[in-house]
Amino acid sequence: MKKLMLVGALALFAAVNAQTEKGSWVIGGSTTVGFNNVSTKYSVGNNSSTEPSVSTFTLTPSVGYFVQDKLAVGLDLGFVSMSQKDGDDKYTVNTLSAMPTATYYFKSATNLVPYLGAGVGYASTKMTEKYNGNSESETVDGLAWKAKGGLVYLINQNIGVDVGASYNQFSNKETVMGTDYKTTVGTFGINLGFSVFLK
Repeated sequence: MKKLMLVGALALFAAVNAQTEKGSWVIGGSTTVGFNNVSTKYSVGNNSSTEPSVSTFTLTPSVGYFVQDKLAVGLDLGFVSMSQKDGDDKYTVNTLSAMPTATYYFKSATNLVPYLGAGVGYASTKMTEKYNGNSESETVDGLAWKAKGGLVYLINQNIGVDVGASYNQFSNKETVMGTDYKTTVGTFGINLGFSVFLK
């Protein structure tokens, strides 16, 4: 019986770690509704203001290639939408991002695989404000970065449920007639999704 359990444990260990070997792929995607906290800070010259926190919707498909055992490099795409409503007035911020990322999957003897990752890239943010029957929009582009971590629970050799946390930040700075205008949008979220490992 002990030998059978040992063989089973070794087989599981080999199956888990085979998915993160060099030459493998990981495809994932997560979505979160109502679990994010977004804070937006505006700076004009030496003055700054902060908007109230709001709930958001995020969608993050990703793909990675294992350049060495346990280390995948790839691309995370992101869509974040937040809105704040006050009576008939509404303020909406939609951000699209593309970030090259690196993710490290730690060795595991179980079907729970922890990971940490980070990325830096480009984002475009569109801000729309509707008030008194009028609507104004502005689009700004800038630098985006993210940090993420979590656990993948492997259902089988190829499919896992991904539970993790991430922080994304977008920033843009413009100078108009000698005055600096800076926009920073930070999003912290708890995410749930799926990861597919392909050899």
